[in-house]
Amino acid sequence: MSESTERDTGFLGKLVHSATEAKSPAEKVYVYEAPLRLWHWVNALCIVVLCVTGYLIGSPPNSVMGEASANFQFGYIRMIHFAAGQFLAVALLYRIFWAFAGNHHSHQLFLPPVWSGKWWGEVWHEVKWYAFVADTPKKYIGHNPLAQLAMFLMFVIPLFVAIFTGFALYAEGQGIDSWWYAAFSWVFTLLGDSFWVHTVHHVNMWIIIIFAMIHIYVAVREDIMSRQSLVSTMISGWRFFKDDRE
Repeated sequence: MSESTERDTGFLGKLVHSATEAKSPAEKVYVYEAPLRLWHWVNALCIVVLCVTGYLIGSPPNSVMGEASANFQFGYIRMIHFAAGQFLAVALLYRIFWAFAGNHHSHQLFLPPVWSGKWWGEVWHEVKWYAFVADTPKKYIGHNPLAQLAMFLMFVIPLFVAIFTGFALYAEGQGIDSWWYAAFSWVFTLLGDSFWVHTVHHVNMWIIIIFAMIHIYVAVREDIMSRQSLVSTMISGWRFFKDDRE
């Protein structure tokens, strides 16, 4: 199985890589390099920490007994949330860098080729497969087209929204004279006021949670039902194929 008969060139070619359908038999293909896999799992940990602490910030736990000066429960929750958010942002910058430095599979996440009719045809096939209408799944070396589209709309864009709105809210707490506020006050101008920034940040959290639930379900489902490995691929980097049919 050849990974692709054509390689994209140029700036857009480095950034854009549509899902690559397998064309000929192969036992396995090395897809996800170690830095990308590391980002995936670190990113997942950050999101879990952010969602748990973010939920507690939005729905605070009961007050603890004793003097306020002797307890810092909510302060620790906020501190962990802020630290995880900043770590998430640094990890995203690293992931953007790796989109250019890594192999061509590392480019798929950021810009689906929505201008390609063939790509939309493959998206529709995947919709039918997930709806149990299509009988046979196709074989893909990288992300399948529907996964690529879903990750961009429900994960990549919400990730940027979470970081920008989160940093804006953090800047609000730091004060209007801080460099944080100078850097992110435009978010308040764009969304209207602090209430709407809070609302967008909160709703965006649930979008990411819903995506994570779907992502886990689909990964396990496809590992069982499709013609290639999924979960183990994000651990080892190798995509294993279960048959030699095209």
